[in-house]
Parts: sequence; C-alpha cells; structure tokens
Amino acid sequence: MEARCCIVGAGPGGSVLAFLLARAGVSVVLVEAHADFERKFRGDTLHPPTMELMQAVSLSDRLLALPHSKIRAFTLRTPRETLQTANFSVTGSPFPYITMLPQARFIETLVEAAKKFPTFQLVQPASVEALILENGQVKGVRCHHPDGRTTEIHSTLTVAADGRSSTVRRLAGIETIKTSPPMDVLWFTLPRHSTDPEDMAGGYLGRGRILVVLERPNEWQVGYVFPKHAFQKVRAEGLEALKKSIAETNSRFADRVDSLKDWSQVALLSVESSRCKEWAKPGLLLIGDAAHVMSPVGGVGINYAIQDAVVTANVLTESLLKGEAPLRLLHQVQRKRQLPTKIIQFIQGQFQKFIISQALDSSRPFQIPKAMRFALSVPILREIPLRLLIKGIGNVHLKKQSVNSNRNA
Repeated sequence: MEARCCIVGAGPGGSVLAFLLARAGVSVVLVEAHADFERKFRGDTLHPPTMELMQAVSLSDRLLALPHSKIRAFTLRTPRETLQTANFSVTGSPFPYITMLPQARFIETLVEAAKKFPTFQLVQPASVEALILENGQVKGVRCHHPDGRTTEIHSTLTVAADGRSSTVRRLAGIETIKTSPPMDVLWFTLPRHSTDPEDMAGGYLGRGRILVVLERPNEWQVGYVFPKHAFQKVRAEGLEALKKSIAETNSRFADRVDSLKDWSQVALLSVESSRCKEWAKPGLLLIGDAAHVMSPVGGVGINYAIQDAVVTANVLTESLLKGEAPLRLLHQVQRKRQLPTKIIQFIQGQFQKFIISQALDSSRPFQIPKAMRFALSVPILREIPLRLLIKGIGNVHLKKQSVNSNRNA
C-alpha cells in the first residue's frame, strides 16, 4: 500500500489532518489500532477556534446536529466564595461556548467526511509494529492486524498522532521531557436532573478535595481530583468513602452518588505534562499527544492537537502533492507549534502550583489567592488568560491553498 502521507492514530489530531489532506487531494492512509473510536474516557471539550475550523470546512452544522451541550461560563466555588473564572462570550467567536461533544462522535464525523474523497484510506484495526527505513529516513510503517495479517504502508511522510504512549515515537527513539503535575483524576458520570441549574458546571474546591463538573445533555461528567499517585489509597478507602467525599464537596450530588455501584464506572486519568525536544526526523513528524502531552487544566489537549494538524496541513500540503516532505518543513511545523505549547503548559503549571496543589492540601483551609481574585474582578485582566487558554498564541487558521475548491465534504 502506498500514500503520500501515512497518519498513525485516529484521534482528534490524526483524523483532522487526514481529512484536511484528503480534502486537498493528498493521498492519505489513516491507521487506527482499535476497531472503533469508543474509549473508557476521552476529552470532549471543543473550544471556539475548533468549531470555527469545522465551520470553515462545512462540518460545524453536522457536528452540532449531534447530541451535545454547551458550556458558556465556568465558575470556581469554595466553601467561602464563588468566582466566575471564564465567560466564553468575550472570545468574539460565532461559537461563544465550549462544545461538549463525545470525542468518538467527533472522530466518526471527520472519518466519514474523509471517506468521500478518493485519496483517503482507513486501515482499522491495525497496530504499528515497525518503521520502514531507507537510508536513515522513515518511509512508512509495517502494521499487524488482529487476524495475523501484516500490511506495509509506504509513504513520503509518516505522521505520529498515536497519543501519549506513542508507539511510533518509541520506535523512532524520540524522548520526552516530563514535568510532575500534582494530581490525578477519576472521571465518571452522574445523573442530571431536569431541575438542576445550569450554573452547576464548574470547579468545586475545598477540604482537600476538587470536583470538576461538566455539563452533558443527560448527565454530568465529573472529575474527582486527588494528589498524584494516591489512587491506591482512594481505592483502598472504598467506593462508599469516595461517594461520601463527592457529596461533601458538592451537596447537590448527595442524592445521586448511589448511581456509582462499581469501580468499573470510574476511569482513572494519570495526569501527565510533557513535550519532545524534537518533533521530526527525516520522513517523520509528531503531532498532538505524541509530541506534547497536556495537563487536563482548561481542556486544551484536543484543541492543541487539532491546531497541530491545521498547521501541518498549511505547511506541508503543497509539498506532499509533489511527493515531497523536506525536513526543513517538518521543523517549521515544530517551530510554529512549540512556543504556543510551552506557553500553555506554563500557564497550566502555574494554575496547578497555586490553585490545585493548595486546594488538595487538607491541612489548611483553601482560599483563592488574592492576586487571582483581583484579576478575576477586572474584566480586561480576566480575559487575558482566557484568550490565551482558548485561542493560544496567534490564531491558527486553515490556509485557502490547503483546500481543494473542486471537492465538497
């Protein structure tokens, strides 16, 4: 099998890149290890710029026709005070909210749209077991199928979009620089009642606990945040202790925590934050979590992976159409995306240090820092970190020359 581009991993970054390249006439093979796109837990927060991109490629209406919810504001609550930390109307976007859409449905929509282009192929399920190398250059991958078959995909460019535990990154010998976020998260859902107020979404901090509550059409998605590496302790204390802690942190959930009947309903997210020094080697490019793992603070991971995909399409489409993928252009993608990644990881780190770490310290009452309280009280100051978090450093837009106007999605 041959293609100009082989993309490994049909997550948000990989599926968006495959769609954009196929839409522009580039032959693409998208390789996915799993038989479907369902996972125990996947982030579902689509930020305004992502929805603007979907509008630009005529997919926003299709996505918004699917069951979803909209988060228009985010509030931090402690036993002593309530502060609105984000109001997404200030972004000036035609989508002034975070779209909560199951990631599996988002990916399915992108893949189905890509299938309409003759230059797109999906290989699923298939796991990469080796890189194809010629004179030190990556020229594709060898995949193993569950039925024992092997497929070789020869390509001008191989893109690793296969997540935080990237097999392609490991095979290429690329190492990551890791930081140490102070927490891990248990994700689960609780029933949503018709009488629940919309402002229940937000962060609940205090008594050494943190709950993150996100709105879904028929349920609440809840993140129970606890100190790093403390899962065994939480598990040993038992499910009843966890339910009691949830109810004490947000009393509105006291009448529904009994819907948690087994640990199988809870998904553990081991929080990481890391990035690679090098995102590229001859014939190979890393994007998304394969290049940089983001903390869940702000729900930016999906959106930064998609921005990586857009920049990759902007920089490489014309060369790939010619059957070329020069290393200088791969490095250009890294240069364009590395600074925004470093800045947002720094912002996440500061929030983790001054808010999350202190909120998880049960030895003393938690108070929102005075500097943060002041900044949130001044609209122009409140908007600065919000715009950085939502839009990143410099808006990422799809170049018109990256779109084949003779094709329709």
